[in-house]
Amino acid sequence: MSTAAEEQWSPPHHNSGLGWRLATWWIILRTALEERLVYRGDFALGTLMRFLPIITQIFLWYAVFDSIESSKSGEEVTIGKFGFKEIIAYYLLTMVARAFSSMPNLASGIAQQIRDGEIKRYLIQPIDLIGFLLLTRIAHKLTYYVVAIAPFALVFFLCRGYFVEGWPSLPVFAAFAASLIMGFLIGFFMEASIGMIGFWFLEVSSLLFVFMLFSFFLSGHMFPLTLLPDGIEPFVQFLPFKYLAYFPAAIFLGKVEPETLPMELGIQFAWLVFFIVVCRFAYSRGMKRYSGYGG
Repeated sequence: MSTAAEEQWSPPHHNSGLGWRLATWWIILRTALEERLVYRGDFALGTLMRFLPIITQIFLWYAVFDSIESSKSGEEVTIGKFGFKEIIAYYLLTMVARAFSSMPNLASGIAQQIRDGEIKRYLIQPIDLIGFLLLTRIAHKLTYYVVAIAPFALVFFLCRGYFVEGWPSLPVFAAFAASLIMGFLIGFFMEASIGMIGFWFLEVSSLLFVFMLFSFFLSGHMFPLTLLPDGIEPFVQFLPFKYLAYFPAAIFLGKVEPETLPMELGIQFAWLVFFIVVCRFAYSRGMKRYSGYGG
């Protein structure tokens, strides 16, 4: 090839590094958003239906508090530091928190991909499995809340009387938002870590059932953790499950002391880092022993 021709010809440019990664992540996120917006009607209706059980909670706790108040001659009653209106507000807020932190079918989906051999495509494509799944979950949550904002606003407007303390201060609300974001990430990496067990065991459904049972109970979604016996509550409060539902709701309602709030957020961040490391370590070790069987 002549010198003139060499000057005119140049090899094709290939993006690499951070710019290439950001472009890839944006394409994945945009595609996932487009896929989920197809089902926007299902998101809105499903969100509204999820609030129907709160009606049962209102009648249940009204009966509980009414029976206690009648035996105490009309004195103001609190159970686990929660009054009647506060506990209803707590359930509404835990539904918001669980909508952030819940990861339906994540662990089982990872285990199935390992079992069926689908995961080997990440060995030949320049896409990280964990990053890809995280972006698809972010797209799912963004779509969910954009579409479901109207049902959420309607339900919270109708139940505004249960928020006796009103809107929290800006620092408290910022801590509430930070706890929701970290709760989402903890929920993702915790379930992804369990899904990675599929590299060592073909069937993880039983383990997932036990995990979901403990998660639902110990996260505070069933009832505030302050209702637990004194001998059990400190241990449960230390576990990461409370950051999936109880902790954000407690921050919003002012049940976390201002002087302990930074430390609690630091502990939540420490749990997040722990599960990121566990997930990455399990994925790295699992891919080294992966045999690539399946379709």
